This record gives sequence, structure tokens and C-alpha cells, in this order.
Amino acid sequence: MQVYTYSEARQKFAKVLEQAEHTGKVLIRRKDGRTFALVPEKIVSSPLNVPSIKANITTQEIVDIVREGRER
Repeated sequence: MQVYTYSEARQKFAKVLEQAEHTGKVLIRRKDGRTFALVPEKIVSSPLNVPSIKANITTQEIVDIVREGRER
């Protein structure tokens, strides 16, 4: 894990962000000794976010299929 001083992190901010993305965590240490962790946020996507398909079917046909499935 990489540790940067506050000044280094400020001067090389883009590099620090890339390093955090690559390794998962970067520490930034201030002059007073306090340390802060820079951690990339995880991208959360919905399980319902699926690609669509081109289907040659009408709304009524979909409704009929759903009704038929419920009757079983």
C-alpha cells in the first residue's frame, strides 16, 4: 500500500487516484501525523439492469404469455 504526504498527494492527485484504483487503498499522511485512507468506491449496478433485445412481439402477446404462465 502506498503512503503519500499531503503535499505529494496534492501535487500528484491523478496518480494517487490511479494508484488507489489499482491497489484498492492509498494512505495520505499529514504533517501532524494523522493518516487518511483514500479508497475507491465500488460501482453498484442493479441486477435488473439487463440489456434489451429486439423482439417481434406485441404487447398483447406478452400479456397472453404471462396469463398462460400464471394459470399453470
